[in-house]
Amino acid sequence: MNKKADIGLVGLAVMGENLVLNMESKGFTVAVFNRTVEKVDSFLSGRGKGKNFIGCKTIEELVANLERPRKIMLMVKAGKPVDDFIELIAPHLEAGDILIDGGNSHFPDTIRRTEALEEKGLLYIGTGVSGGEEGALLGPSIMPGGSAKAWPAVKPIFQAISAKVADGSPCCEWVGDNGAGHYVKMVHNGIEYGDMEMICEAYNLMKSILGMNAKEMQTVFADWNNGELDSYLIEITKDILAVVDPETGKPVVDVILDTAGQKGTGKWTSTSALDLGAPAPTIAEAVFARCLSAIKEERVNASKVLPAPNIVFKGDKKAFIEDIRQALYASKICSYAQGYQLMKLAATEFKWKLNYGQIALMWRGGCIIRARFLGDIKAAFDKNPNLDNLLLDEFFTQIIARCQASWRKVVAEAALNGVPVPAFSSALSYYDSYRSAVLPANLLQAQRDYFGAHTYERVDRPRGQVFHTAWTEHSGTTTSSTYNA
Repeated sequence: MNKKADIGLVGLAVMGENLVLNMESKGFTVAVFNRTVEKVDSFLSGRGKGKNFIGCKTIEELVANLERPRKIMLMVKAGKPVDDFIELIAPHLEAGDILIDGGNSHFPDTIRRTEALEEKGLLYIGTGVSGGEEGALLGPSIMPGGSAKAWPAVKPIFQAISAKVADGSPCCEWVGDNGAGHYVKMVHNGIEYGDMEMICEAYNLMKSILGMNAKEMQTVFADWNNGELDSYLIEITKDILAVVDPETGKPVVDVILDTAGQKGTGKWTSTSALDLGAPAPTIAEAVFARCLSAIKEERVNASKVLPAPNIVFKGDKKAFIEDIRQALYASKICSYAQGYQLMKLAATEFKWKLNYGQIALMWRGGCIIRARFLGDIKAAFDKNPNLDNLLLDEFFTQIIARCQASWRKVVAEAALNGVPVPAFSSALSYYDSYRSAVLPANLLQAQRDYFGAHTYERVDRPRGQVFHTAWTEHSGTTTSSTYNA
């Protein structure tokens, strides 16, 4: 009798193909299926030739070739395609079988799917997979959540194929119920948006204010990657700046049109922050920066009409490069602090028990935002699992104190020279707002009470007591039924 597969996978695009090659290399037999069945034959005669794969031409054949409990991973486009495949596959499964969505699904969809499949006696996992094509093949960061009963069955596979940190710990651990895994992956992507925008701002400051070319900046990023900013995104930025376009002889980065794309996960993160009342301005500004980049023709027209200051830099170039590095580091810390605050609020809202130190470990290797200082984030939450904000951990407090002067100098210099730094400046505003014992929201509440009788609390009364002022002779005594708008 032929050996059955340990796991099945649907969707042999780039990520799916590399994931199954990773699984097979760790000793697992994988059954593969693709809606376009020619892709299965192509894979088995190409990269999968001579390896432990079982090619399947139908869903029935896929299910028949799996060990119980059956485990089927979907690597298809998020949204309707996931629901379509669940509808096709679920009728062929039995109680206790497991469906796994490894795409970038929106977490409310994962909550809905988990509930629907559990009602049928099936188990469901929604897992974030980060690391791109290379990570999928060599070891990604994996963030599974959903039906907790499914975890023991997939744990050996997921932890075997995941990235490992220096001590061998896998960058994969159970995150939580229903949509928790996809939520954490969504926040990961939001932080990724912020990281990328901040690096682009550092690049633009060196290019626009200091007049540096790609080769000079490549040297700077290479140096930065050997220190506190050591990370995957800094490393690839260094690599990108070194590549020359064979057609023009220019750096490739200089011939790429400045219009950024996005797939929506940064937007989802920002929307969730708004829904939960979580301050995440740096992530949101990174999304808006991409939106602004997309209106290229408008910007070109505006550049011919709207006045701008002449760029004049009279300082020490080397010192300002160091200022930019420190501003990038401080802004990065604030962006992660915002992401973690968002996850804490989501955990309360959706009743998840998130392990924040473990999340930092999962992000420490394999994923796009992997960075040296994630080890420091893990240490902070290991020391105090109930830490309100990363900025309050002594390690990060000291870094911000050290970087603060440079950070302010960079944001001010950018403003004086008309160079946009939305992520740097929003991170600084977030920091200044968070450290302020008093903010001008007292006036805002007065305004709301004036025009809408929304009431306010007083500094000399216990929290929770609300008051209303008759601001004009026409003011009544009836107040709004809701205090928090």
